Amino acid sequence: MFDFIKGVLEDKRRTEKGTFITIENNGIGYKFEITSRDYSVLPEKNTEMKVYSALIHREDTMYLCGFTNRETRDIFLILTSVSGVGTKMGLTLLGEFDLYELISLVQAQNYKELTRAKGVGPKLAQKIILELKDKLMKVNISEQATICPQVPDEYSEAISILQSLGYDDNEIKDAFAKVVIKTGETQEEVLRSVLTVLSL
Repeated sequence: MFDFIKGVLEDKRRTEKGTFITIENNGIGYKFEITSRDYSVLPEKNTEMKVYSALIHREDTMYLCGFTNRETRDIFLILTSVSGVGTKMGLTLLGEFDLYELISLVQAQNYKELTRAKGVGPKLAQKIILELKDKLMKVNISEQATICPQVPDEYSEAISILQSLGYDDNEIKDAFAKVVIKTGETQEEVLRSVLTVLSL
């Protein structure tokens, strides 16, 4: 229903029930539940920002989950397609792991590391891998990617993930051009920076 909402960050708060923000747009305040990872990178209050949304509709309630980039939202929707992984668990997993790490763990079938997320036991971790491995195996991070022109080939893994998420070479090239890559940064750190640029 909503792809994203762009507005002013009116409120951000952590509670026993979860982590929330309120975005004001044209006099309406939209309340989103977000991941702890996204909460840690929020701007100051009264700052304009874009939030990618997922509308959760249950029999007795309706609410919004928000994400600072489109890719995290899309992976959230894939995660919650697994029976036994509800909204809270999806947010917990994406709070514990960033996209690169989560995809890597599923591809490597490393269920033990997935149990780092609160509430994820060995059985659920194995179920997540079993149901998602085919979907996430399309994201090639273990082999040499088709290198995007004008982007150094040492970032092949990050490029491969971006290509698999639907970005074309021009979008990737432009995003890399806007990112200041520091010496010694990992693929994971570079990918996070580029995704931030792409989500603007």
